[in-house]
Amino acid sequence: MALFLKKELDNGATIAVWKITETEDELLKLSSTPTDEMEEISYISNANMRKQRLAVRALLNELFDEKVYLSHHDNGKPYIENNATNISITHTTDYVAVITDPDEEVGIDIESLSRDFSVVEKKALTEDEIDDLDEDKKNEQLAIYWCAKEAIFKRLSASAVDFSEQIEVERFRVRDEGDLEATFTYKDGYEQEFELQYTTFDNHVLVWVVGDKD
Repeated sequence: MALFLKKELDNGATIAVWKITETEDELLKLSSTPTDEMEEISYISNANMRKQRLAVRALLNELFDEKVYLSHHDNGKPYIENNATNISITHTTDYVAVITDPDEEVGIDIESLSRDFSVVEKKALTEDEIDDLDEDKKNEQLAIYWCAKEAIFKRLSASAVDFSEQIEVERFRVRDEGDLEATFTYKDGYEQEFELQYTTFDNHVLVWVVGDKD
């Protein structure tokens, strides 16, 4: 099995990361995927995407004592049909990650730092965030910005969000792991503040958010 990380957070949430080292057949045996989900997966033509879906199922088996049934709302937000626990899911070619919380809405996002995130500067950052960029660690910083905004987007399940106008992340210094503060501005002007955390590993960055800022 390739359970890479399992972390219990102070607020009761749980983060788990699975490193995809198995073949598709091996993941099929590990995942115990319900029939209806397996039918959906069988329609996916991309082999990497099928493996990611199966790895998510394997990860859920690690987190829950009972078999859980994963589904999605019309907006794409995942939920567990037979358990009230809140969940958010993210994946890359090599890793899948989930965050669960029994009480609070959650959001999580992972990205490979091998990607070029230069487009994020133009389409997703505020002017202040652009001014705060560190040229020496720019790509990693852009990846963290993007993951943070994606995590908040998933946490809120909002639609038609302008990342450069509605989500602003406070200035931070890139480290192996750290805390972030961000503000989401609704279209009516109401502001909601969030605290996030991030960690980097194996040339990846993972960012998550649980609840609001106290």
